[in-house]
Amino acid sequence: MSKKYAEISKFLSYILRHEPQSVGLNLDIEGWANINDLITCANQSGKEIGLEQIQQVVETSDKKRFVISADGLSIRAVQGHSTKSVSINYDEKTPPEFLYHGTATRFLDSIYKEGLLSGSRQYVHLSQDELTALTVGQRHGKPVALKIKALLMHEQGFKFFQADNNVWLTNTVASKFILQPD
Repeated sequence: MSKKYAEISKFLSYILRHEPQSVGLNLDIEGWANINDLITCANQSGKEIGLEQIQQVVETSDKKRFVISADGLSIRAVQGHSTKSVSINYDEKTPPEFLYHGTATRFLDSIYKEGLLSGSRQYVHLSQDELTALTVGQRHGKPVALKIKALLMHEQGFKFFQADNNVWLTNTVASKFILQPD
């Protein structure tokens, strides 16, 4: 993705996941925003973007953070929301035996004590493979991928969901479900 599209993607992440009101945009409960309203609000706040650029970001993003509605009129972030006005109704799913969480080694002591908490986001994000988790962890420092006993958690009553971009979501992961590396 070019630098220009990476900047647009970051802007869309900020607006559609965290601060829609910063540009005067309203999201519905499922996180959808009218694309024309998004363009208008962005342009009025000094961020020049257009429909073709938005479509290009959605189509070319390797992380698949956004989705455009079937009618082409709306857009939303598929997960990662911190705004309390959005509550996407994901379907509950049975996870695989293990999932992975990417973080930085500097957070390990806290994680092993308290588990994984959603923090400002609505869910803890988990990956289906270790490499993806390591890539996520890299953003925060020296990366580590934590192996999570997801199926055991599910069997003990914890709910799991999967976003459109295949990121697994759960409310919290107690430390007893985190395998410590050898």
